[in-house]
Amino acid sequence: MFAVAAHSAIDHKRKYTLEPYWVHPVEVATIVASVPHTSEMLMAAYLHDVVEDTEVEIEDINREFGYEVAKLVGWLTDVSKPSDGNRAVRKGIDRDHTAKAPPEAQTIKIADLISNSKSIAEHDPVFAKVYFKEKAALLKVMPLADPSLMKIAMSQLDLDVV
Repeated sequence: MFAVAAHSAIDHKRKYTLEPYWVHPVEVATIVASVPHTSEMLMAAYLHDVVEDTEVEIEDINREFGYEVAKLVGWLTDVSKPSDGNRAVRKGIDRDHTAKAPPEAQTIKIADLISNSKSIAEHDPVFAKVYFKEKAALLKVMPLADPSLMKIAMSQLDLDVV
């Protein structure tokens, strides 16, 4: 309900479908729920975009959901800023941040990637080529993520599944 309210407060919509944005975090949480997880991981999956995309701050997450959830959301929030450089530079900064994340955060990040990749491939095949290259590089720095989700993500990106 918190994530729905945060995204709805800014009338946040999915880029291609114009569905309410909260549909995406629900899908991410559903993917996380399909593998070994904790309640904190599920909460963070629902909240993974609120700090990055809405008026909610990490302190709000900490106050409402506790330190562990806030810590995971912090790992899932991009740290780059537009002033850091072009898209490639910013994605590199965010990839370096994700590489240091704990297994729980990397698992949620993979679930996010799975959800976004499906939508982008279906609705924007031209951008998908750029996006999939970025995500392939991201997968390489997330060895701690759930292996079954890693296989799904690699398959989506047409990478060799180990």
